[in-house]
Amino acid sequence: MNRKIRAIVVDDEILARKALRAMIKDDPEMEIVAECRNGREAVAAIRDESPDLVFLDIQMPEMDGFQ
Repeated sequence: MNRKIRAIVVDDEILARKALRAMIKDDPEMEIVAECRNGREAVAAIRDESPDLVFLDIQMPEMDGFQ
């Protein structure tokens, strides 16, 4: 059995996170391991989960995707 791609979704807008979840949910090769609302949550989730892939919003308040 192949290992799934472990992904984290990061966006301050709930509708954007919901849309990404909807696109990913039926892909048998992907698994969302965390969903984050801001950069601080994303940093913690990336450290905790060591994902293969991060869907990252670049423009967020406080800490943007580049930081």
